[in-house]
Amino acid sequence: MDRMRVEILHISECPSWIETARRVRQALDELGLDPVNVEIRLLQSRADASAETSFAGSPTILIDGSDAFPGATHSTELACRVYPTPAGLAGSPTQTQITDALRSRIPDEASRPPQTRTTGARTK
Repeated sequence: MDRMRVEILHISECPSWIETARRVRQALDELGLDPVNVEIRLLQSRADASAETSFAGSPTILIDGSDAFPGATHSTELACRVYPTPAGLAGSPTQTQITDALRSRIPDEASRPPQTRTTGARTK
């Protein structure tokens, strides 16, 4: 399996990316995907934002180049993004939402905890 690519696109005026990055890292670790690096990318101009076809406000989480939370409108504006959460709108998805988004992008076998993964060995 190719290694998952995770990026967080953000602007300097929006501090929510810091908590988002922490939650993404925690979700990756929880799912046993700790070798996956999280690339943090600062967008500094409208040209940067327009070059990123998946940017939908800061922070935007990309998994293999696609928005982890599709449905938001692409934006060339350097603006903060809000996410619907169980507690209302927030500047970052919840830990559970991020974990679920990551889990939905990996094969079933890889999403199992290490002790329940099959090895292909047969037992008598």
